[in-house]
Amino acid sequence: MFTNSKLAKSVKLACAFGAASAAMLASGAALAQETEEQEATTVEKIQVTGSRIRRADLEGSVPVTVIDRAQLEFSGQTSVADLLRSTNFNSAGSFRPQSGSSAQGVSQINLRGLGADRTLILIDGRRLPKSPSTGSSQDLNSIPSAIIERIEILTDGASSAYGSDAIGGVVNIVTRKDFEGVEIKLGAGQIEHEGGDREEGSVVFGMSGDKGNMVGGVSYNHRDIVFARDFPWYSPGASVYGNSFSTLTPEGSDNFNLTAFPGGCDGAEGFYLLPNSSGIANSAGVAERCAYNFSLVSADEASTGVLGFFLNNRYEINDDWLVFSNMSWNKTDSFGRYAPVPDSPSPFAGGSGNPLPADSPNNPTNPESAMYDPAFGENQPVWWWHRFDSLGNRDNEVENELQDLLVGVEGNIGDIFVDFGVRRTKSKTFDIGRNYLVRTTAEAFINDGTYDLQRPNENPADVLNAMKATISRISYFNQDEVFGSAQFDLFEMDGGLVSTVVGFEWREEDYGDQYDSLSEAGAIGGSSGNSAGGGRYARAAYFETLLPVMDELEVTLAGRYDDYSDYGNDFSPKISARYEPMDDMILRASWGQGFRAPTLDILTQKDSFSADTVRDPQTCQVVGQPDDCEQQINGLRTANPNLSSEQSEQWALGYAYQPFDFLSFSIDYWNIEIDERINFFDAQELVDREKAGDPIPSGLGVERAGNGAISRVVQGYGNEGTLSTNGLDFDITYVEEFSFMALRSSLRFSHLLEYSVDGGRDQVGDDGLPEQRANLNTVATVGDFDIAWNINYIGDTAEEVDAGEQLGHIPSWTTHDVNVTYNAPWNAKITVGVNNVGGKEPPLYPTGSREYNFELYDGYGRITYARYVQSF
Repeated sequence: MFTNSKLAKSVKLACAFGAASAAMLASGAALAQETEEQEATTVEKIQVTGSRIRRADLEGSVPVTVIDRAQLEFSGQTSVADLLRSTNFNSAGSFRPQSGSSAQGVSQINLRGLGADRTLILIDGRRLPKSPSTGSSQDLNSIPSAIIERIEILTDGASSAYGSDAIGGVVNIVTRKDFEGVEIKLGAGQIEHEGGDREEGSVVFGMSGDKGNMVGGVSYNHRDIVFARDFPWYSPGASVYGNSFSTLTPEGSDNFNLTAFPGGCDGAEGFYLLPNSSGIANSAGVAERCAYNFSLVSADEASTGVLGFFLNNRYEINDDWLVFSNMSWNKTDSFGRYAPVPDSPSPFAGGSGNPLPADSPNNPTNPESAMYDPAFGENQPVWWWHRFDSLGNRDNEVENELQDLLVGVEGNIGDIFVDFGVRRTKSKTFDIGRNYLVRTTAEAFINDGTYDLQRPNENPADVLNAMKATISRISYFNQDEVFGSAQFDLFEMDGGLVSTVVGFEWREEDYGDQYDSLSEAGAIGGSSGNSAGGGRYARAAYFETLLPVMDELEVTLAGRYDDYSDYGNDFSPKISARYEPMDDMILRASWGQGFRAPTLDILTQKDSFSADTVRDPQTCQVVGQPDDCEQQINGLRTANPNLSSEQSEQWALGYAYQPFDFLSFSIDYWNIEIDERINFFDAQELVDREKAGDPIPSGLGVERAGNGAISRVVQGYGNEGTLSTNGLDFDITYVEEFSFMALRSSLRFSHLLEYSVDGGRDQVGDDGLPEQRANLNTVATVGDFDIAWNINYIGDTAEEVDAGEQLGHIPSWTTHDVNVTYNAPWNAKITVGVNNVGGKEPPLYPTGSREYNFELYDGYGRITYARYVQSF
């Protein structure tokens, strides 16, 4: 830790007001330290994200963005997940809690648009375990907000330091260790429309003595569920899963031939008749199908509640040795609501392939049926398409829990600095789903007339209960670690001593994902997923050497060898350089290789089936709907036990300069290439790739019937080939003291130059992959008041791609956030603010099952909030 030197003050000031790179922060601060070195008593060596070598400053050869608690508060966000999602490095957006997802309560970050599983999240330099809900990526919601001292974002590959997953970059959460006193925080916020209200609170305490210190705290934040019907752009859905029948066979006509069951679309909210020219006309000459408005009851965003506790301890055994422990516990509760179960035995809907028998009481072509109409033609088997509204909405409650305990020692053996530690993390997920369908029972009841399709909401309770299922999923991801390292000086060069660190890591992972027996058997309608599980261990050895070639030039060499018990091993080298041709000017460069190991969920998951919603013009035309309609299709998700690790190569060049005390800027070019990449291809992506003519991995794809409609989409992971991407990061930081005001402002701007797969077309500007993303953060201090103004910008994109050509236009999206903080004389802070002051809506266009890109934008509109912080 820095003592009371100008360097310490400069670093703290720059962090507090969101300066962009640690290299630039230290560049100005280091000069101040050099001119006033006599003011500092001691400067302890620290370790910066991306390097294992402890050193006396923050300067380095790779770009590190530093965000501390002050910037989190000035942003108006209530969690680390929301803050990181809004950064310019999260260029393509990222996953957040949503109803109808197997990862309902999870929040992620996706650096460089390369995927959350290529972004490594660390807690004090140790990897956060993967979420049991995904098995392949990490959950930002598992980090208590009160624990954060600062966040360091490394925007360079770092497998040479940390191993697998650090391809797109690294996010290191540095926890609080030096706080003294007590701090209490309470806050609340409200979005512009119904739902989504939020609350936050925390209590942090800290104490210290001659031999050590302790910091602990409890934090809480909660966000209400948001229903699709409450958005100002809400429009009714028109799912074909209402209450209709069809005489179509797989080899039959060119349309689904959907026709409403006579009387079966009356008397229940959400069901309504739509003209259907492709249906069979009844005796009155009317052809209609029964549609269902799923948007009336479905939640767009699941609720989340996060409760966390942490306790960090440091104790000096003697002048040379320190023992420390970090422990935390975090629980996330989430509630999501989805429309009642849709189902059909039709092969076009992923059903069993058994139509409704010709003699069934529910068959409207059966003369003995109460629904009989001779206009429907000869007595024949038919297919039913039904929404089981009488069972109730599908409600899912998810609870995620993480326990983390690390104990270690560090100290000096002569001139060698060593550290050693052990860590255990245990994470578990409980997922309970209510009002799902036992498909076999439902099909039997419909066939023999026990369940009445003409009056579905008048069926007896005992019939409905016999068809209804409560499903469960219990998952865990446990991780045990042992680690150690030693740092020492080898010899002296013109620029100083050559420092080297060598170390080892041993990690055991144990993963399980267990679905209930009916879901495993494929007997549940309205759900997808299947069990998986397995374990493995990974061993690693690494080194890093800092070569101060001359006063102006230093070179760092690093390498890491990882050996996995299941698939094999990888070696990750890296070389980087930092050159300072003149005071306050830095040139930096790096080259390295990295990897991502195939994760346990991919290697061990069983096949699962789902009814996925896609937009496909050919299928829409077959059912007589507009080309941009949404249709649910049969999806098969399959595992790939033969995956290899994907390999990456990255290089970067950077320039940073501080021409004046009040102004600094930097520009970095980065280039990443991934070979044998591991990628999940969902139903909509595969449909879009087929339409665009883009490559599809072997074993996956879109299967169509003779009429062109989708019969099945086989989804899963594959080693696709090569992904190439490169871009530029700009940063400008301005800090000025006036007689009446202090002003701090920083602009961070990312420009994506290229993103292509297997040498194909450049995908920059496709839907979900904007060319630019930027943040402009400004804080003005006037007397006892801090006034913050944040501008967030997401560039425009195309709406769709057809035959390799980008079509349509999704406009850029700019929002303004403003807050005012009063620093009260009784040691308190009172903040009021508005995010998205103009209440700007997200760009609306047909995309998947929503009207906007849920991962890139939000639909909250204007958010007003207030916060009170009291310190003692």
